[in-house]
Amino acid sequence: MESSVPSIPEFYRDKGVFITGATGFMGKVLVEKILRSCPEVKTLYLLVRPKKGKEPVQRIEEIVSSKLFNTLREDYPEFHKKLIPVCGDILHDNLGVCQTDEQKMIDNVQIVFHSAATVRFDEEMKLSVEMNVHGTNRVLQFCKKLVHIESFLHVSTAYANCNVKKIEEKVYEPPLHPSKILDATGWMGTEILNMLTPKMIKDRPNTYTYTKSIAEYLVHEARGELPVAIFRPSIVGASWEEPVPGWVDNFNGPTGLLAAIGNGLLRNMIGDPSKTADIVPVDTASNMMIACAWNTAVNRSSVGNVYHCTTGQLNKLTWGMVERDSYKYFMKNPVNTVTRIPNPRFTKNLIYHEILMLFDHMLPAYIMDFFLWIQGKRTIFVKIQDRLRRSVGSLDFFTSNEWEFANGNLYMLLNKMTTEDQKTFNFDPKLIDWSKYMERYCLGTKQFVLKEELSELPRARKTLQRLQRINLCINVFGIIILWRLLMNRFTIAKSLWNFLMGWALKIFKSLPTLMKAT
Repeated sequence: MESSVPSIPEFYRDKGVFITGATGFMGKVLVEKILRSCPEVKTLYLLVRPKKGKEPVQRIEEIVSSKLFNTLREDYPEFHKKLIPVCGDILHDNLGVCQTDEQKMIDNVQIVFHSAATVRFDEEMKLSVEMNVHGTNRVLQFCKKLVHIESFLHVSTAYANCNVKKIEEKVYEPPLHPSKILDATGWMGTEILNMLTPKMIKDRPNTYTYTKSIAEYLVHEARGELPVAIFRPSIVGASWEEPVPGWVDNFNGPTGLLAAIGNGLLRNMIGDPSKTADIVPVDTASNMMIACAWNTAVNRSSVGNVYHCTTGQLNKLTWGMVERDSYKYFMKNPVNTVTRIPNPRFTKNLIYHEILMLFDHMLPAYIMDFFLWIQGKRTIFVKIQDRLRRSVGSLDFFTSNEWEFANGNLYMLLNKMTTEDQKTFNFDPKLIDWSKYMERYCLGTKQFVLKEELSELPRARKTLQRLQRINLCINVFGIIILWRLLMNRFTIAKSLWNFLMGWALKIFKSLPTLMKAT
C-alpha cells in the first residue's frame, strides 16, 4: 500500500458514519467493529424506527447492553457517546428524518453503509419492492444531500443474480428497470402483484433475490453522483472469531436449520451433500465492509466496484460437512430442549424425502402430540413441523444448487491494506477452519439464540443419554415385533429363529464349563 494512503483506522478518524439497518444482525456487528477497531471515529448516526412501543434510543440501549458489546465496554466504557440514534424509516420519504437530524448528517457524514432491507425469502412482492428497491432509492436521494460524502456502500447479496451460475463482480442487467417496478407497485394492489409474482421472478427463487438485483442497478446508476460500491455477501452465519466466537442473534438462514437440528425436530432436508454451502461468518463480512468503504474513498478509481464476500471458491464447505459437523457437535454439546436424537440428512431424492418426512417427521410429531393431549397439555409438535417445512422449503433452491463467484476484488482489497490492517480487519476465507467454526456455530446457536447457559450442559447431556436409551429400546422392540411377524408368515424365518435360539441356548449352558476350564 502507498504510504500516502491512510490506514483504515486513520481514515475513519474524526469521520461521521451513517448506517441503515444498524439493528439487524450484520448491522450490530458492523457498529461494534467500527467502534472497537476505529476508536477515533467521531460519530455513528444510526437510522432506527420506533418498534413495539420502544423509541430509537431505547432500542439502541438494549443492543449495546448485549454480550456482543462486552469487549468494547471493557476497552472503551464511554463508546455509547459516539452513537446517535436517528428516528427514521426507509419506508418514508426523506427517510422520515426530522430537519434537525438531517442537517447534522448533511454537515458531518462522510461514510454511508446501507444494509436495511427485508431478508425474508417469502415476502410479498409489494413490501419487498417497497423496502429493497424504493427504500434504497430513498437512501440514495438522501445521501445526495450529504456535502462531505466520500463513500457509499450498498449491502446486497451474492445471490442477487442466482439465475446465472458463474457470477462476476459486476452489475448485471436487472430483470426489470427500477423505474418500471416502482411505477407498477405504486398502482397495483397486493393481490394482483402476488398473482403476477411467479411470472415476474421467472428463474429466480424468491422476491428477495429479485428485488436485490433491481436495487443494485439503482445504485449502479447513481455512480456518477455518489462514490458508490456494492457489497455482496453469500449466506451470513455466526461469527468466526470476534468479538464473541459463534455469536448470532436470529433464526435466519442456517441458524434456523441448526436450532431445529439441535432439538432433533429437523432430520431430513432437500439438498445435495456435495454442493457448496457458501456460508460467510458475520465478522468476516463486517471486516470486509469496513475495508470496502475505505477503499472506495481513498482509491477513487474503485468507485462503482462490486465486491463478493464468499467462501466457496476459496475454502469450500459443503452441505454434507454441515450435516456431519452439526450432528457431531450437537451430540457433544446438546441443547436443553432436545426432544429427539439429532440426525440431520440431506437428500436429492424428492420421493425418498417425502417418505422420510412422513415416517420420521410427521408420524413422531402426531405421537408426541397424542401424549401431550392425554396429559391435558397443549399440542405443539405437528404445528412446529408445518412451520419447519415451510421455512426449510425456502432454502431448497440454495441447498440443491451451487454457484461460482469471482473473488478478484477481495484479494485486490487485501493487497491494498497494510499488514496491520489485514490482521485487524481480517476477511481472508482461507483462514477459516470449518470444523472449529461449526462447533462454535452450534454452541452459539445454543447460547445466544436458544438462550441456554453453557453451565447447563451436564443436564442436557443426561437428557440426550436418556433419549438414546429410549431410542435403543424402541428399535429393539420394533425388530422383535417385525421378526415375530415374519416368523408367523414365513416357515424359513421360523426355522432360522429356532436354529439361532438353539445355538444360543447351547452356548449359554456351556459357559460355566468354559469358565471353570479357564
